[in-house]
Amino acid sequence: MEEYVLICENSMEGILTGIYNAYQYKKEHGIKSHNQIHLDVKEPDIHRLFTEYICVETDSQKAEKVIKTLKAQLGESTYFDLCLAMASGAADKADAVYHTVVAGLSSHNRNIFDRLQDHYINRAFACKRGTANELHHYKEFLRFAELENGILYAKIGARDNILSFLMPHFADRLPAENFVIYDELYELFGLHPKYKQWYLAQGYDFNEDTLVFAQAEAEYQELFKHFCKSLAVESRKNPKLQMNMLPLRFRKYMVEFD
Repeated sequence: MEEYVLICENSMEGILTGIYNAYQYKKEHGIKSHNQIHLDVKEPDIHRLFTEYICVETDSQKAEKVIKTLKAQLGESTYFDLCLAMASGAADKADAVYHTVVAGLSSHNRNIFDRLQDHYINRAFACKRGTANELHHYKEFLRFAELENGILYAKIGARDNILSFLMPHFADRLPAENFVIYDELYELFGLHPKYKQWYLAQGYDFNEDTLVFAQAEAEYQELFKHFCKSLAVESRKNPKLQMNMLPLRFRKYMVEFD
């Protein structure tokens, strides 16, 4: 049985375009089952036999049509969960989301993530949960530093592409501040002008060494380190438990571990 793999851009808009094209391709070519079609965000190094690979060009209009369908048929909550799954860093996320959408739309089931016995739904749920956990961690562990011009700057290295979910959280809490959050792994900036709408930017050459921090910033950082150290109870120190609560990969972005 011949299979078809649609290679789409590694973004929400790209995956949603891939889902639209998969339905269209199935209809136009008379493919019997969605099980013959798969989505991927990266072309494999080795192509499988009896498999056709099709590149998908991201189309915002197609993505918007899929969004409207998902919200209408599956509800806002399920759509949000699918967005979290699409933001995952997992290599198989696109295929898992695609087949979860197929299962949801064919059964008209708004609680599609309850069907964890299905392999694809289980994978999409795992991707969604992983992204949600990463988002929760950075809401707690993000650290801002003040630049000389008064802008607040923070750097992260998230495992999943969470910046579009993280920005609303801090925009709601810091509406009167100009701040920037930079994800160095995805090379993505979240920018928030005070009292205005935040936005994302990508594709700029950035050298962190050119940043000039406020004169008082180093002093405040030292005070914060001293506070954390004085607060700790040496006799109750438990490194294993601390690593469970605060994985090592977060610490390079936290002042108190610098």
